[in-house]
Amino acid sequence: MALKDQTPTETLDVLGRVCPYPLVMTKKALEKLPSGAILKILCDAPASAEDSLPRFAEKQGYAFESVKIEDKGYWEIYIQKK
Repeated sequence: MALKDQTPTETLDVLGRVCPYPLVMTKKALEKLPSGAILKILCDAPASAEDSLPRFAEKQGYAFESVKIEDKGYWEIYIQKK
């Protein structure tokens, strides 16, 4: 089942924040969550959504999924902590 189709454990809103804040805030939020939890991140910074967050998730071995909401100009990013 796709991450976006599951109920996230927590939602993190980083809209209006630029690098490195979305990544820093994501790391802090994930530290507090148990293994298997899904964090949904609302992000409008292209550098974070397309580069730093996917690379961070990959390095950590976390499941990652990104959905661009074209009409609203932001991404919904889902990271599942392993």
